[in-house]
Amino acid sequence: MPKPVSTPGLASPQGKRSPVLTGSVTFETARNHGVTSPYGDLREYLAELEKRRLLVRVSRPVNKDTELVPLVRLQFRGLPESGRVAFWFDNVVDSSGRRYDGSVVMGAFAASRAVYATALAAEPEEVADRWAAALGGPVDPVPVPSGPCKEVVLTGQSLLDSGGVEGFPHPISTPGFDPAPFVTAPYWVTKDPETGAYNVGIYRGMVKGPDRIGLQMDTPTQHIAIHLEKARRAGRKLEAAVVVGAVPAVGFASAQKIPFGVSEYAVAGGLMGRPLEVVRGETVDLDVPAHAEIVIEGEIDPEHFESEGPFGEASGYMGARTMSPVLTVRAITHRRSPVVQAFISEFPPSESTLMRKIAFENVYLRFLRQSCNIDAVRRVVTYESGTCNMFFVIQLKDPRPGQARQALYAASGYEASMGKTIIAVDADVDPEDLNSVVWAMSFAMQPARDVTVLPGKLPRLDPSADGESSALLIDATRKRPYPPTSLPAREYMENALGIWRELGLPPLSLANPWYGYELGEWSDEDRRNATDATSPDS
Repeated sequence: MPKPVSTPGLASPQGKRSPVLTGSVTFETARNHGVTSPYGDLREYLAELEKRRLLVRVSRPVNKDTELVPLVRLQFRGLPESGRVAFWFDNVVDSSGRRYDGSVVMGAFAASRAVYATALAAEPEEVADRWAAALGGPVDPVPVPSGPCKEVVLTGQSLLDSGGVEGFPHPISTPGFDPAPFVTAPYWVTKDPETGAYNVGIYRGMVKGPDRIGLQMDTPTQHIAIHLEKARRAGRKLEAAVVVGAVPAVGFASAQKIPFGVSEYAVAGGLMGRPLEVVRGETVDLDVPAHAEIVIEGEIDPEHFESEGPFGEASGYMGARTMSPVLTVRAITHRRSPVVQAFISEFPPSESTLMRKIAFENVYLRFLRQSCNIDAVRRVVTYESGTCNMFFVIQLKDPRPGQARQALYAASGYEASMGKTIIAVDADVDPEDLNSVVWAMSFAMQPARDVTVLPGKLPRLDPSADGESSALLIDATRKRPYPPTSLPAREYMENALGIWRELGLPPLSLANPWYGYELGEWSDEDRRNATDATSPDS
């Protein structure tokens, strides 16, 4: 059973204490009251990470421009996923020697699966069910009069005197290549100018000055891009709030590919099992998380664009400089000694790719099974090396004629910029194991019969594309009965496993399949001959 969450309040790196929940809260007691997340704010969650030894505090001076991200990056290039943790830097400086009244946390949501599960206040095996419940049962947010996010309110000259956006220790993500610090874990809050429906999404922002942040949307299908286009057609500016540092559920919902018009706030509530508390902005007609660390309010002119980037992208390459919209900041509210959260993204694998992997796999599985009525679909797996946008494997159990193709086309159609290569495999193929997938592609697929190329896809951070992309759909499911797999039958492998253990040999991590089984093309005579071969009377 997970350890209890301490609620006396987490001391911030500067010694101040955060507001607390009343009483003692554990994962178990929270669930008993219908609440799946006991975290009242980011700081309570960080306390739990530290208790579980999933967070490292760094108190020596660390330069946010040259040292911070490279230090965290090392674990993604040199440690297995299970060994990766969050880092909390409480003595941050910049290249000029400036010190900041605040701290930086990185890797706090998805440095590893253990970190991700802790962020959801779930056991690892409960993560998929938690997502299914949240997507199927969103919980609307609840307004409150005020919250910790308004401990400090900056507008007008006080905003500029404080340094504004530049007053917080936003790291440089790819030192040596990035031209400026970027806000890498921002939750951009906007409302549909026509319907009033909220969107909360993660779109990186280049720090351009004390009162200006760039907005990079990647593709015109992003929901904030749709809001901007509606504002442009109406001849108005779009109000926005950039939230930095909130409870994990807000971050997870913001990263998810949720259908247009569905509120990420409500999905966050579904993940938590209770409503998210929100407060009205100081200068914008928008609700923001009441316990956020920082809220940056402003407006975006949909007709105004400025140079943005380059930036290290999840493709593993530097993204090009683009012309992008800009947020003009009206106000900043924040907690005292705020915790600046940053996502480590860029070259995969990373925190952002693991967040996307878990989120996308669950939303695509739900889409294919429920919205598309393909009951044969068992799993959808994305690959971090393909940013979780490019390479999908769909596992199906005993698909009826046409279902594998249906799943391939449907997955390609869910999002115009996702699914460059999609492969359908049978239930005995492990979609997480590329050796298993290659086995299926080699012997259950014929290129002329089973491969389709779909033009007209939207390129996404893909340097190989030239204006337009396409999708490669591969049906690597068996189309007819096959002979058995060429491994000893299960009874013999299980007996061998007992002997292995008896001999004290090293523990095994068995890959599927690890024993032989029939696949339809095997006669009674074949079975008799095999039985006779092992019989003592043969």
